[in-house]
Amino acid sequence: MARPSKPRRVCRMPACTRFYTETGSCENRLSLQLGIEEYEVIRLLDYLGFTQQEAAEQMGTGRTTIQSLYTQARRKLARFLVEGCALTIDGGSYELCSLRQNCLKQSINTEKGEQIMKIAVTYENGQIFQHFGHTQQFKVYTVEDGAVVSSEVIDTNGQGHGALAGFLLGGGVDVLICGGIGGGARNALAEAGIELYPGAVGDADAQVESFLKGQLVYDPDTMCSHHSHEEDHSCGNHGCGEHGCH
Repeated sequence: MARPSKPRRVCRMPACTRFYTETGSCENRLSLQLGIEEYEVIRLLDYLGFTQQEAAEQMGTGRTTIQSLYTQARRKLARFLVEGCALTIDGGSYELCSLRQNCLKQSINTEKGEQIMKIAVTYENGQIFQHFGHTQQFKVYTVEDGAVVSSEVIDTNGQGHGALAGFLLGGGVDVLICGGIGGGARNALAEAGIELYPGAVGDADAQVESFLKGQLVYDPDTMCSHHSHEEDHSCGNHGCGEHGCH
């Protein structure tokens, strides 16, 4: 009897799970399927720049397994690009890592050995906006070695509630600081692997600085009562990883 494979640790679910071209030679064939752990290897090696050994440590597996997954994933991506086949990301043998694990997911290793992370804040007129699902803007801060090096204000383009988790994940956000937030959005953020600090108030820049000093005042139990019934309804059907991109 073959020994069952050990689930590989995955720290980020994909923001988009279905890709297809308007025309392509594979339109009448079965779509390619990229496993979640194959996606994670591509994310770690090609997007974050990890070495194969670092990826192996993060995913809780051996380097030879990483090499095999990487080869399989690259071949599928090549067929997607060359043949125009539809591509879905789903399935595989994996487990989501805990937000509290000693995980490399929040760090990008650069040539200088720096650590980079992104912090998003619900934003309005310089302040932390108090209703996550209705925020029209995020201010996103890029942090290197514990200090803010740049920031930008990004419009949500009308997206709301659970869809915002995918929006943040697609922007590479690691941490969210906000005011009130409903249960559905909490679940979507947790699935996306984004650390949440709700119940914060005041000047956005000042609160990010407080966070970096370990002094942020927030309430982990804060819930959004403003239209909460609408948010719970919306987020339950639009969590990260359930929508497609084309």
